[in-house]
Amino acid sequence: MGSGKSSTMRFIASHLQAAGHDAAAIHERTEPHPVRATDELEHWFEPWRDTTAAKLAERALARWAAFVDKARLGTTVSVLDGQLFHGDLTNLLLMEGEPALIEAYVQELARTIAPLSPLVIYFWQRDIDAAVRTVCAERGDDWVTYQTDWKLAAPYCMRRGLTGLDGLIALYRDYRRTTDALFAQLPLDKLSIENGDRDWATVERRILDALKL
Repeated sequence: MGSGKSSTMRFIASHLQAAGHDAAAIHERTEPHPVRATDELEHWFEPWRDTTAAKLAERALARWAAFVDKARLGTTVSVLDGQLFHGDLTNLLLMEGEPALIEAYVQELARTIAPLSPLVIYFWQRDIDAAVRTVCAERGDDWVTYQTDWKLAAPYCMRRGLTGLDGLIALYRDYRRTTDALFAQLPLDKLSIENGDRDWATVERRILDALKL
């Protein structure tokens, strides 16, 4: 959320294209999305109204498997915006998916995409409170209301009594603890970048070095 993932996705795709690769940038809001498991659900922004965490994980893994099968037939390099530790994984947390379910989901997803030799880039901010408040200040009150009305109505947040901006920050502290642990166990090429200072020149240089571009 506001960490720079979308702009970085476009940056990577453009540099891959400049290097002669057939690259496609796939934004999280792409319609239809090749791997987003909430597509076709009636309440796709509130999947807890339509399905269970276990069934959503199954849907996600099936879509990833189909995506990999198609990708292996071509030469296009896909650059996806936040689909491993954002999107469906956020929903699994909001739906109170058990930690064992979430861990098994990520491990199976990693196994599924391994044939594509992906690089996973993990943006994080040391000061979660400051990072969330900065994004909220930049995007305005309407956006904050949208985020809190949506996410804090989820089972995970309702059960814990999370409300308002402080509740949103508490949610993202829990989310970070979850994703930090999952990233540490991830058996794929990966790059962890603390980007709280927004030094994008350094961030971009590290990414290009990792991609050998």
